[in-house]
Amino acid sequence: MVSQEQRRRQLAREKFLRQQQRRTAARRRTRTRNAVIASVVGVLVAGGVLSYATGVFEDDGKKANAGAEVTPSATPSKAPDPCAKPAAGKVKPLSWKKEPAVTIDKSADYTMKMATTCGDIDIALKASAAPHTVNSFSFLAAKGYFDHTKCHRLTTDGIYVLQCGDPKGTGAGGPGYTIPDENLKDKSLKGNVYPAGTVAMANQYNAQTQQGRNTGGSQFFLVYQDSQLPPDYTPFGTVSDAGMKVLKKIAAAGAQPADPQTGNTAPNATVVVDKATVTRS
Repeated sequence: MVSQEQRRRQLAREKFLRQQQRRTAARRRTRTRNAVIASVVGVLVAGGVLSYATGVFEDDGKKANAGAEVTPSATPSKAPDPCAKPAAGKVKPLSWKKEPAVTIDKSADYTMKMATTCGDIDIALKASAAPHTVNSFSFLAAKGYFDHTKCHRLTTDGIYVLQCGDPKGTGAGGPGYTIPDENLKDKSLKGNVYPAGTVAMANQYNAQTQQGRNTGGSQFFLVYQDSQLPPDYTPFGTVSDAGMKVLKKIAAAGAQPADPQTGNTAPNATVVVDKATVTRS
């Protein structure tokens, strides 16, 4: 027969185990959220090496390719692919040693049109606020750099973005040069939120070590739903209303499980940029 004291001790042990389980679950949820954040924007574009961060952007260095615990940021969806087949053609293997000279008119209006397999996405560019970034995109688009490239990452948990601009389609590609961070105090970034419709640069910045500034290259992300992010990523454009409908269609199709090699959660939709053009209006 179990004594009252033994029963009391048993209940105390069970209470302790429950507390430990809750703490473990809380830590797991925190790691999952942070891994999601890192998988979206913690991209090292200089030198063509993929880098992820854990914590809130803290380098972990656990894996050779990803550098962090890979946590899927989306549940696989069985939705049909809403996009058409890509246009004929191949990605051009282009690279430059230094940033192109700024030749755009900072006072003019520029628009980038991404003709994708899922529909056209028009982006109003912020030339006066982010001249280096807009100039780089104008240069790269004119060279055909973005043509036939895949948008390689879609996140559907915590932050809601489609990431594009990598000719390798892995998250490791770049143009060979980097551009400075710009416009980090944009009035649209309130409360550490990148609002839906924002187009911003991916980079390598680590807020804890305060290293990795000015490491933008060619990879960028399009926000299809308000996303909690610190203002560390150059906002340089805004998606049109028609473009937002295309983004929503892509997001509705869901994302694949995280790739064990790259950590990418690729969109289920086949998102390929058939042609990218930047025009002055």
